[in-house]
Amino acid sequence: MQALTVTKWLKMKRDGIPISMVTAYDYPSARLAEEAGVDAILVGDSLGNVVLGYDTTLPVTLDDIIYHARAARRGAPDTFIVADLPFMTYRLGAESTLRNAGRLMQEAGVQAVKLEGGADIAHEVSALTAAGIPVMGHIGLLPQSIHQIGGYKVQGKLEADIRRLVDDAKALEEAGAFAVVLELVTDGAAEAVTRALKIPTIGIGAGAACDGQVLVFHDMIQYASPYRSKKFVKTYADVGTAIRDAIGAYVRDVKSRTFPGAEHSFPGGSELAAHLYGGGEAD
Repeated sequence: MQALTVTKWLKMKRDGIPISMVTAYDYPSARLAEEAGVDAILVGDSLGNVVLGYDTTLPVTLDDIIYHARAARRGAPDTFIVADLPFMTYRLGAESTLRNAGRLMQEAGVQAVKLEGGADIAHEVSALTAAGIPVMGHIGLLPQSIHQIGGYKVQGKLEADIRRLVDDAKALEEAGAFAVVLELVTDGAAEAVTRALKIPTIGIGAGAACDGQVLVFHDMIQYASPYRSKKFVKTYADVGTAIRDAIGAYVRDVKSRTFPGAEHSFPGGSELAAHLYGGGEAD
């Protein structure tokens, strides 16, 4: 499979071809995603929630993202990979943003970075794209600003909110972003933004009008305990239950001494063992 490029993202929008994207945070998940034919992988700071056990994405560091993105790149060498710039690795001035994004590109080998924000970060997006770093925008619900916005609330309910989302998206497009994620916004807001842009929109909880969709790997296959259902997520498997049941079966086999069986063992050497540990003599 030939990896996407920024120009191919734009062509897919023009041609009306939906873009499939999924998160991945390690070698096996990225490998499976590539084998399944996904268009792009996001190494998101959501790894803080689903992999590292944090309540929010805020504790995730740039080193965390680089570590996981490098593993994902090894698993999916032929897939377009976007990685998040985590909390407080941008919005500190263009020079700092460039330095952090450059580390992510060089050390992890990703093709693009993603930043949360709209017109307020357009100058940093412009600096990144001028330096040759492709940027995916992210508007709507901004998990890195969760304490500021007061929780996980659907965005774009009012006409003024929709206008603001459109203005933010246009500012990102004008700054050189090649795509924009719309998170947890109303169908009407997502449609308005998608129609207003020449670059593709990627929705997560943003309805069917977007040019593509992204889901968190762990959500779509219920790889969690306990799994908390989300209205905007369609689950395609229950991996968590399968894993729990498998480990439980292993524990029972060990306790009952049915594992390992003869088929899992290597015959021979009993006489030597008796000589070494049981006082017998070997031939």
